[in-house]
Amino acid sequence: MTIRAAIAGLLLAPVAAFAGPSIERVTTPGGLEAWLVEERAIPMVAIEISFAGGASLDPAEEAGAAQFLAAMLEEGAGDLDAVAFSEAAQALGARFGFSASRDSFSVSARVLVENLDESIDLLRLALAEPRFDDAPLARVRAQTIAGIRRGATDPNTQASLAFFAEAFPDDAYGRPVAGFEETVATIDAARLTAAWERHLNRDAAVIGVVGAVDAETLAPLLERLFDALPAAERPALPAVEPALAGGVTVIDLDAPQSTVMFGHAGLLRDDPDFIAAFVMNHILGGGGFSSRLMTEVRQNRGLAYSTYAYLLPLDRAGLTVGGVGTANERVAESISVIRDEWRRMAEDGPTEEELDSAIRFLTGAYALRFDSNAAVARALVGLQRDDLGIDYIARRNDLVAAVTVDDVRQVAARVLDPDALHFVVVGQPEGLADTPIVQ
Repeated sequence: MTIRAAIAGLLLAPVAAFAGPSIERVTTPGGLEAWLVEERAIPMVAIEISFAGGASLDPAEEAGAAQFLAAMLEEGAGDLDAVAFSEAAQALGARFGFSASRDSFSVSARVLVENLDESIDLLRLALAEPRFDDAPLARVRAQTIAGIRRGATDPNTQASLAFFAEAFPDDAYGRPVAGFEETVATIDAARLTAAWERHLNRDAAVIGVVGAVDAETLAPLLERLFDALPAAERPALPAVEPALAGGVTVIDLDAPQSTVMFGHAGLLRDDPDFIAAFVMNHILGGGGFSSRLMTEVRQNRGLAYSTYAYLLPLDRAGLTVGGVGTANERVAESISVIRDEWRRMAEDGPTEEELDSAIRFLTGAYALRFDSNAAVARALVGLQRDDLGIDYIARRNDLVAAVTVDDVRQVAARVLDPDALHFVVVGQPEGLADTPIVQ
């Protein structure tokens, strides 16, 4: 039975029946571990790899190096220049993707089973022998700088950049993953080589594979894929506390509407209260039209088209974050309503009806996260990165269903602090004249 067919059937069955895909540990001859879901229905293999660290590993003067490196890994490798590499991938029917985030450097591959060996060899070339030729390097640099300049006029980008800069003023989390125009301008082949050594460390790799391949076949292929990558212990990066304080920061932008990002400190993923906080957030701001924020801000008051909140557990810090976009003359009222709803949840918690509705949705929708091989492979990587256990998918709905009203009340009182909420407003809001202006 295919993963999709299994999910279709499970959506009609009791939630507790969802056990998820069967996951197998695969160990390579060199000791690397991967999690595999063997799925023969489609003659393809999805591979997801996450190298821990991400942009947090880049020195301040090389901000953006991780993302720059990701953009360069398809621009030629070994004896193949950028055009030849692209043609080789097309001939094999292989698709590769490389990206960087604050906490990880990610590799994605979608390959045909019939070309699995050759596709692994091509991906190995990209990872182990990247070429940083002058022409593609100059092109990627120009594209990156152009993107940074576009972001300078985009309200969502500006709100996010300012929020993280205020939350983490002395840490890499406070710098944009794309870097700054002045740092990107200095990234050359030598700095890309140093970034390659930092980020593509086989000892920092987490691997998830889904598709028409068995463990016996996969193990030597993965060993070949990683055998030329550097392996060295790296010191653990320190935890960091968000420096956010309650208040409002305004970034002046000539626009009829203001974009607002808000939040304060939150929980790490391994916190024992995380599942209860996850349910609480769904009720407060993560449940779409059913959430309290949407009910009060949009439906009852017509202040905005949309507002939301979510938990953001980074590797080294936890945040609770939200957003809203509203007319300049209604920003102050929107902020007031959001603070009030934050306070109401912190002081009173949810009703039994709200909790039951949230649990039904969160457990019933969980199977939809696994509707493709690629989605399952990404989930395998996430489970390993968060150290949730190979049986977590089978246990997860029971964990959610076990959350009580008292659990949510306790975690809401612990985590939610309306007075600590910091709002970054990009626009020309009215009624916030006493707040600092960031140019």
